[in-house]
Amino acid sequence: MQTTLLESTIAGSWHPGAPDEIRAIAADWESRVASDAGTSSTPNVLILPHAGWSYSGETAWRAVRLVKGAKFSRVVLLAPSHRAWIENRLVAPEASAVSTPLGEIRIDNDFIDRMALVAPVARNSKVHLAEHATQIEYPLLQLALGEGFSLVPLIVGSLGADQMAMCARALSRMMDADTLLVVSSDFTHYGDDFSYAPYGTKGGVSVRERVSSVDAEALSFIEKGDAVAFAANVRETGATICGHVPIELALRAFPKGTSLTCVHYGTSGDAEGDFTRFVCYAAVAGRASWPGDGTQVLDAEARAFLLRVARESMECAVKGITYSIPHSPFPVPRSPLYTKMGTFVTLNDRTTGALRGCIGEIMPMRPLVDAVAARAVDSALHDPRFMPVTERELANLRVEVSVLTPPKPVASWRDIVLGRDGMTLEKGNAFAVFLPQVAPEQAWDLPTTLSYLAQKAGLSPDAWRDGAKFETFQAEVFHE
Repeated sequence: MQTTLLESTIAGSWHPGAPDEIRAIAADWESRVASDAGTSSTPNVLILPHAGWSYSGETAWRAVRLVKGAKFSRVVLLAPSHRAWIENRLVAPEASAVSTPLGEIRIDNDFIDRMALVAPVARNSKVHLAEHATQIEYPLLQLALGEGFSLVPLIVGSLGADQMAMCARALSRMMDADTLLVVSSDFTHYGDDFSYAPYGTKGGVSVRERVSSVDAEALSFIEKGDAVAFAANVRETGATICGHVPIELALRAFPKGTSLTCVHYGTSGDAEGDFTRFVCYAAVAGRASWPGDGTQVLDAEARAFLLRVARESMECAVKGITYSIPHSPFPVPRSPLYTKMGTFVTLNDRTTGALRGCIGEIMPMRPLVDAVAARAVDSALHDPRFMPVTERELANLRVEVSVLTPPKPVASWRDIVLGRDGMTLEKGNAFAVFLPQVAPEQAWDLPTTLSYLAQKAGLSPDAWRDGAKFETFQAEVFHE
């Protein structure tokens, strides 16, 4: 059964369990750091540590306080996984809200659903219940932003190059001026039990200085927004930065010219002067001017109208009732609804997520609204892979519409960009098409995607490697 509310599993241990205690400790931090210079403008990107507040809370607050009172309507939180092995996916919770001693925060499931169309996103509340790297940040955000924001908590697994690119592209497309991006990460973990003690285990200030210099180099690349140099630095130094993958993901999503500032750095050993085993923490803040990709041509009203047309035309056809497309409230000359565009209509089982039908037309041949109505009927009744949809199934089907740009040939399969491009393969008389969301949904890399595409065309898995022609297109995808 789906959990609708994720209760905190760390309240009372990693941070205080009572609201007055939380506010009191925040007031104490503020009294000590109120003279911090901060940044020249309100940040929309933060990197925060995620150890217990007694170790890293004050460091985190030095960055969080910079967004205090800001009117962000949404927070996207990227965090590493400490308890579960996750490969080539982001993991969101199944829940509708999270709970802390300061109250509930609504989860923006619409944002997550839309992101899942262009990036590999899975749902698993158990992973989130076991993860402190997300939960530790929630009350800090509540202290700064109050009650008016929603949350997109994403735990980031290991990501291959293709999956990293898909996730970064999706994040860049979906971020906006009303959204705060938070990355949860500690920095170097030093000691034998962290398998990282290149400067010995006797401790001393010199060890702290050498470790901080390793972190300083990594932070210099973060501050420049240089994802490639940061990733190379982590590989070369072996730095035990637990959130290096979510940090790299954020850096790759940033538009060019994004820069950040480290506003504070400290370690768990600073208070006692014990550097035999310690963890390092950094608070980083900055601004990104999210560009989007410019592919969206339909506003919310137009999308809702097309989904209505798809749903009504499908249901009438299944029930044997004649259907007429209703009069649109949109001006004909200006609305893309009446522009000739390609489209696919996809039907999925709401309970299992299984495909139940998908048919479309790639080339723009008729007005978009007419194409959607026709292809919704075809997906329900004429997909040769499935039996026709029955009346009993209608309520449990989810309708998804993909609006396509005209296909264009590419010189090589290497020019295909996963998460952005739909693709066609043609070889001899064989032909097949994948929509852009297919690879993200399956978390496939490009060779795997092309192998399945070749098999869909009735060819051998390696037939795409020689003699095949490819075209790509983009899609604006939305669903009920």
